[in-house]
Amino acid sequence: MSTELQTQLQTELEIAVEHRRNFAIISHPDAGKTTLTEKLLLYGGAIHEAGAVKARRDQRKATSDWMEMEKQRGISITSTVLQFGYQGFQVNLLDTPGHQDFSEDTYRTLAAADNAVMLIDAAKGLEPQTRKLFEVCKLRELPIFTFVNKLDRPGREPLELLDEIEQELGLQTYAVNWPIGTGDRFKGVFDRHQQKVHLFERTAHGSREATDTVMDLHDPRLKQILDKELFDQLHSDLELLDGVASELDLEAIHAGYMTPVFFGSAMTNFGVELFLHYFLEYALKPGNRNSNVGSIDPSYPEFSGFVFKLQANMDPKHRDRVAFIRVCTGKFEKDMTVSHARTGKTVRLSRPQKLFAQDRESIEEAYPGDVIGLNNPGVFAIGDTIYTGMKKLEYEGIPCFSPELFAFLRNPNPSKFKQFQKGVKELQEEGAVQIMYSADEAKRDPILAAVGQLQFEVVMFRMKNEYGVETTLEPLGYSVARWVLNGWDALDKVGRLFNTLVIKDLWNRPVLLFKNEWNVNQLLEDHPSLKLSSIAPITIGSSSI
Repeated sequence: MSTELQTQLQTELEIAVEHRRNFAIISHPDAGKTTLTEKLLLYGGAIHEAGAVKARRDQRKATSDWMEMEKQRGISITSTVLQFGYQGFQVNLLDTPGHQDFSEDTYRTLAAADNAVMLIDAAKGLEPQTRKLFEVCKLRELPIFTFVNKLDRPGREPLELLDEIEQELGLQTYAVNWPIGTGDRFKGVFDRHQQKVHLFERTAHGSREATDTVMDLHDPRLKQILDKELFDQLHSDLELLDGVASELDLEAIHAGYMTPVFFGSAMTNFGVELFLHYFLEYALKPGNRNSNVGSIDPSYPEFSGFVFKLQANMDPKHRDRVAFIRVCTGKFEKDMTVSHARTGKTVRLSRPQKLFAQDRESIEEAYPGDVIGLNNPGVFAIGDTIYTGMKKLEYEGIPCFSPELFAFLRNPNPSKFKQFQKGVKELQEEGAVQIMYSADEAKRDPILAAVGQLQFEVVMFRMKNEYGVETTLEPLGYSVARWVLNGWDALDKVGRLFNTLVIKDLWNRPVLLFKNEWNVNQLLEDHPSLKLSSIAPITIGSSSI
């Protein structure tokens, strides 16, 4: 490539990166994540009517909940990628599973995100799943933006919620907007940056963009619109915030030490567009990523990306398989040939797609921060790196949570053997569940290893619906898994084990199953030289999935 062309590409990449924002939403189940996702898409112009929510059965099904089981139950159990443009930005929204059993899929999605939006129910505050996912964000040093939802329902005091975030998560808070009233008396929000009051009128279930009346804080009409108590409360709260609260510090936000806090109601659209506007202004643009050759800048001219998710049968009519690729550096172009770091083979990337839940459209190019879908004929595994250029490049792998439930998956119908094998292989590749096998070669049935019970149900549901195989589960009475760090040799030196089942993962690494933590500690006391890990051993260029 000539120097002139290199300079042009460099400029093109820098402009593209400046205008891209990428984030994942994390929350406890029922905090309103799918609803917020829909409303962000509504304001982004990607959809014209939001179809969230279990409240009205005749409403459209949520765009981001596309799997049949999700639509039946009204919960999110897979990660979805949604892309839209807003105010000159290209936004990649990584919609993550809300159900707690699927925190593992959320972890993988957070590996592809540059920012996280922490959604909190105003009545409940911080909940267990939110805390767990916050720890994952902290580990990845992601900037965290907080949206306090459901202000149109009775809830806790806003100051109390800020205090809880600061005390329990160790984050400084900065309230970007402030609610005027809560529950039935919720009248809108005050934008502290612009010093403007945003008053809202409800729309029918918030299915369309909210009508927004903006006025100055000192506008004499405001006293008439708000009752005296609300008016006085607003001024009192703002005085307190200005006096004792931290100043907005973008560096602290980007380092993950401060969280900007927004108040609103996704269901009725209060505060959603204000959040989107400020998020795009404050959020981190696509940045450097760690690899085997050090930290790499997104404007590095060679293309590279990594697989963070695989999904089979997004369109049941076509029995397809899609690999979700996070673009990290350079410019992706349709039909380009790349190197596959794990196998050393070259792969032609044909039929790339822009993703929008299960709807897709062909794309010609993509830039750092974008997520593209590639048809995956068994080439890719989670954590794989693809790249161009002479220098071999591999990004850090994606770790996984230790499973807590284990069961043999049986196929009672021998005539369905091929379909059973295909289903198990594809569901394992996309990370729907971890799959292991008995160390006893006579036992050939796969062992499902899950974070929660719902994963088992999803596997059985999808085996039946997508592969036509009725399956049965035979639970194993174990609840703790530990990988043996130094492999089979280390295990052989220990000799016979009691109260422990030895199995192997897909990489043929030994895994020990225990009934409880006490048994783990007992084994380590008896054999102090044995090194165990609750996370699968992982290196750059590999994945524990």
